[in-house]
Formats: sequence, structure tokens, C-alpha cells
Amino acid sequence: MGLVQTLPDGPLDIVGDIHGEFEALCALLEHLGYDENGQHAQGRTLVFVGDLCDRGPDSPAVFSLAERLIHAGRAVAVLGNHEVNLLRQDPKEGAGWFFDERVDRDQSKYAPFARPTESERERIVAFVSTLPVALERSDLRVVHAAWLQQHIDAVRDMPVEAFRQTYDAWEQLATDIASNTDLGERMQAEVEDWPWGVEDRERRPPFLHARAEHEVNKQTLNPLKVLTCGVERTGKQTFYAGGKWRFVDRMAWWDEYDQAIPVVVGHYWRQLNPVDRTNLGKENTDLFEDISPLHWHGKHHNVFCADFSVGGRWAARKSGGVLHHDFKLAALRWPERVLQFDDGSSKTTEGFQASAGVA
Repeated sequence: MGLVQTLPDGPLDIVGDIHGEFEALCALLEHLGYDENGQHAQGRTLVFVGDLCDRGPDSPAVFSLAERLIHAGRAVAVLGNHEVNLLRQDPKEGAGWFFDERVDRDQSKYAPFARPTESERERIVAFVSTLPVALERSDLRVVHAAWLQQHIDAVRDMPVEAFRQTYDAWEQLATDIASNTDLGERMQAEVEDWPWGVEDRERRPPFLHARAEHEVNKQTLNPLKVLTCGVERTGKQTFYAGGKWRFVDRMAWWDEYDQAIPVVVGHYWRQLNPVDRTNLGKENTDLFEDISPLHWHGKHHNVFCADFSVGGRWAARKSGGVLHHDFKLAALRWPERVLQFDDGSSKTTEGFQASAGVA
């Protein structure tokens, strides 16, 4: 099977990023009308947009349920950047449930969290290694972060089992550029001038220009990273997001998406209610700041982000707040274009294909 596969026929329920929130997932599936075996009276199919894991209290249970539903033919899924981290054995913030080296650092934010046995870890990696990066059919496309046609075409026929090798090869290309130009020397000079690293939130580094250039190279030269992480460019100032200081900005790629087929993504932490993103460790630009949370977006209003920030539920848990008030798990029902939330509420999306003239 290739890295771009076919969406099932019939009506779909496209579930946004879950981030280990197993109870929210179970509640959402019940509100959507699925039984414990993933069957639906109307013959609907679940689609997971990636980022099933990290931050939440029970990533192993989420993976177990998703795997069971997919193997039963009741669901499909695409890889998110957090699954990519598991495949590449790359321990990032919020993954202490999986990586021993992250356990202590993740305690203050995310604990308690269920941890898998070694055999369960192997099964999780084996499962995510079978997932494609994108799904498509004539009326809809699903990808975790960005649908750029040239990158889709570049990976379409690659077998899923080649994902890590191919991803790492493109990562190496960026490393080679740093090694064969003065970029590597400039990066080393920055490390010498700022030896404290980039994870300490109390130590704000200056803008590290060489590091930013290297990060953009790693992003733009790697189609698999673009599809699972999005489009980035060199930023203008240092900001804290995702557990470290950053120097590149995410881009609203959908403003250049010029095709007629709608795209559903996750990844971007949309909010139904206004929240202080700095409390979540997200000081980066909110790409939806000027977009209604129910509105389709992009050049032709045919892109929709179904991630409603359930990954921030750890913050409500720590503060004793209402878990589902600000941080929701959502599913976009297709073709109805209705959002179902894990608290039982539902809302109709707005502005679908509000402009004309798509190619």
C-alpha cells in the first residue's frame, strides 16, 4: 500500500487530534452513534486525522481502540507528526508516556499518564508504521497538516513501510547542507554563545538565525514533514511553543490552495472559545485569530481544521477547570459538514465554498 490511499465510500466522521484523551474519544464515539465495535446504524466510517497520542492521560488505550477499529474495517487514519516521532524514536515534549527519557520532564504538566509495556510499545510502533500520510476520494481529501499537491505527488507511490527510511533521507539532506556550507559553522557559533539549549522556558534565547535557517531547510526539503507538520518560514522573533523556544513561523498554506476538492486537517489547535494560548505554552501565531471557529477557511473556503485543542485539556486538569469547556474533541461529519463535540453538543459549519472560481 502507498503513502496516499483511498478514503472509504459513504458518509464519514472525521475525528480531530485526540492526544491521548481516551475518555473524550469514547464519549465522542457514543454521541456520533457508534457502538463499542465501531459499527454505525447508518454505515458511517471513522477517519482519524492523526496525533492520537501524547499529552493526554491514556495514549495506549487510544491506540488500542483505533487499531481495533481499523483492523475491523470501521475506521481509517493518517499519520500525524506525533506518530512520526514514535516511528523515528524521537522523544518530544508530552511523550513521556512512551519514552523513558521524557518521563521526569513531563511530570509537571502531563502526569499522571498510562505507560505501555515493552511489548505494547512494539505493537504501537508496528501499528503506526502501517498508516498512510493522506487519504483521498473524488469529493474529499484528508491529511494531518498540509495538502500541497507537489508533495502529495512526490510520496504517493512510496510504500508505507518505506516511510521512516525516506523521511530520514530527507532529514539527512538538510544535515548535509549544514555540513557542506557555512551554516554548520554559524549554528555551532550560536551554540557556543547560547549553551543553555531551547527547552528552558525561563531562559529566553536571542533569535538564532542559523538555527532558524536549518529548521526551515529540514521542513521545506522533506515532503513527508510538510504533509505531517505543515509549511514554515523563518520567523522574526523568538517564541515559546511545544516545549521549546522556536524561530520559525507556521504558514496558512490554505490561503494558496487553489483546487476544488475540499481538504480536512488537524494539527493547528483551533479554539471554539477564546483561551490564553500562553498558558498552554503556545506563544506562536494563532492562524485562526481572524477566522470564526465554525468557518471553512482558505482561498476558496474549502479547507477545514477539525482540531479543537483537546490536546490542551491537561491545563484544565491541572487548574481544576471544566475539561471540555475550552478544550474539545471534535468530529466533522461528511457530507453534512456538522461538527459533533465530545460534550454532546453539535454545530453546523459555515461558509463552505463561499467563493467561486476554483481550478
